[in-house]
Amino acid sequence: MKWKIVSDSSSNVLSADYRTEYTTVPLKIRTDDTEFADDKNLSISELIDRIEHSTANSTSCPNSQEWADAFEDADCVFAVTISSNLSASYQAAVIAKDQYEEEHPGAKVHIVDSLGTGGRMELIIEKLDELIAKGLSFEEVREAIDEYRNDTHIVFMLESLRNLAKNGRLNKTVAEIAGLLGIRFVGKASEEGTIVQSSIARGQKRALRGILEEMVKLGYEGGKARISHCLNSEAATKLRSDILDRFPQADVLINACGGLCSYYAERGGLIIGFEIAR
Repeated sequence: MKWKIVSDSSSNVLSADYRTEYTTVPLKIRTDDTEFADDKNLSISELIDRIEHSTANSTSCPNSQEWADAFEDADCVFAVTISSNLSASYQAAVIAKDQYEEEHPGAKVHIVDSLGTGGRMELIIEKLDELIAKGLSFEEVREAIDEYRNDTHIVFMLESLRNLAKNGRLNKTVAEIAGLLGIRFVGKASEEGTIVQSSIARGQKRALRGILEEMVKLGYEGGKARISHCLNSEAATKLRSDILDRFPQADVLINACGGLCSYYAERGGLIIGFEIAR
């Protein structure tokens, strides 16, 4: 029996050495007359430069056929998507699931709505690989991963909210505050996977303190944390150090944002997925 884990590219995990076969389906970013596929060949610095100098830009999710193609040859598939309240990627994956199971009798596909993006998806993918490696049944993995998803959360720091507001992901009035006088926006995902404000902070140092405070408030006690950054490795490294100072046993890794997360996080942004205690 062949198992496969698939995610859309907003996980920022575009290639990995997991025990289970893993692949991604790319979202796309359009700036003026150029379309970028969110894959491992994408230059993030070039993409951000184009976005910052473009007059119009947008994103699009994988279609159902792209998802179905990624499931090919597998008997048991777990697909992880960006929050269904941020993108139609989840809906496209559900259509692909129905199509694939109909065309491949006996195959089983489960779609995991991450209710987030970036590091939260990365944690879910890691847990899937761990559960599958234990030799659990498809149904056991499905039940366990849905429970684990609820034991994760996401917070983020943004220097600019322009693209979130432009694409209807955030109130434009709130967006106008960010970037003024060095103000950073610290936010989190709601239970429904939408974006909500936690706090605003003047300067990166205060924003990083606000991130850790919000993580602890949400239930972080030193488990796994996955930090994704958009061209801001310095802030990511400082946040990792702050987390380890408070929780020396924590498992904290840093990863660069891929294209989709870079589009919304914009230059300097951080996205943190982490485990919470129940």
